[in-house]
Amino acid sequence: MRIHLTIMLAAVSLLAISCCGGNGQKTAYPTAEWAALEQPLNFYLVNDTGRNGYYDQKPIAATMGQMAETIDIEFVVGAGDIHHFEGVRSVSDPLWMTNYELIYSHPDLMIPWYTVCGNHEYRGNTQAPVDYSKISARWNMPSKYYTFVKEEDGVTVRIVMVDTCPMIDKYREDTEKYGDASKEDYQAQLEWIDDVLSGADEDWVLVVGHHPIYAYTDKSESERTDLQKRLDTIIRKYGNVDMYLCGHIHTFQHISKGGIDYVVNSSGSLSRDDVQPIDGTVFCSNKSGYSLITASENELDLHMLDKDGNVLHTVTRTR
Repeated sequence: MRIHLTIMLAAVSLLAISCCGGNGQKTAYPTAEWAALEQPLNFYLVNDTGRNGYYDQKPIAATMGQMAETIDIEFVVGAGDIHHFEGVRSVSDPLWMTNYELIYSHPDLMIPWYTVCGNHEYRGNTQAPVDYSKISARWNMPSKYYTFVKEEDGVTVRIVMVDTCPMIDKYREDTEKYGDASKEDYQAQLEWIDDVLSGADEDWVLVVGHHPIYAYTDKSESERTDLQKRLDTIIRKYGNVDMYLCGHIHTFQHISKGGIDYVVNSSGSLSRDDVQPIDGTVFCSNKSGYSLITASENELDLHMLDKDGNVLHTVTRTR
């Protein structure tokens, strides 16, 4: 009974925060501006969220719910690190409630979530996020890497979800902290990605991983160089990938290289202060937030949004 009461009280607290800002005042959301962004197919991109509701996680979750009352959001893409700091132990780990279920509790967020592992999931049991697909009606992670296609009003979008940790030597070699990384056959995954992209002929093709291929960061440069020589060569091979989407750095970054838009999505809970332009940078920001992606037959837009849903920058692809 005590456990049930605690969960009920937490849910009530979250409901109050979803209606009000951190100071108890009702947030004035830019709903008119949101309505103008809607296209036939609309979805969210989030990552680096799992902070048990602290920092900006609750306000961002509330904004996502409010926006979904205005825009018809079809699904959510989670680019890893849904669980800080040591991943999860099992499908019954309490972090599923405090990092996810009780945070993203708005009725309009009860939609499919498609996720991959980040480096923090790799500190725990990486099979648990896969198995949680059998527990939650909205959590979708059939394997460590997979692809799916969404269609709405004749608009098709293919999303290729990739598992970047095993592609990076740093994680495979640290068997004490990231025990599952060395167990994955990343060469087999690269062959699978090549096969999927070789036949991808949808209107728009997006590849989603946790780690950036290009980004400004003080994290180990080998993280990016490993992905540049392994993953990026395949992404560029067929000329049909529009965007590579990732997280990990906790800042917004839009980098354009070789006809592809490389997007680093900021943290959905706690951003970092330091971000600077690098070669190819179109935009960067240290704000926390999430992204709204909208697609029509002739245009694909990724809107970087702050915690109150204000558009900071838009990445646009046309054809």
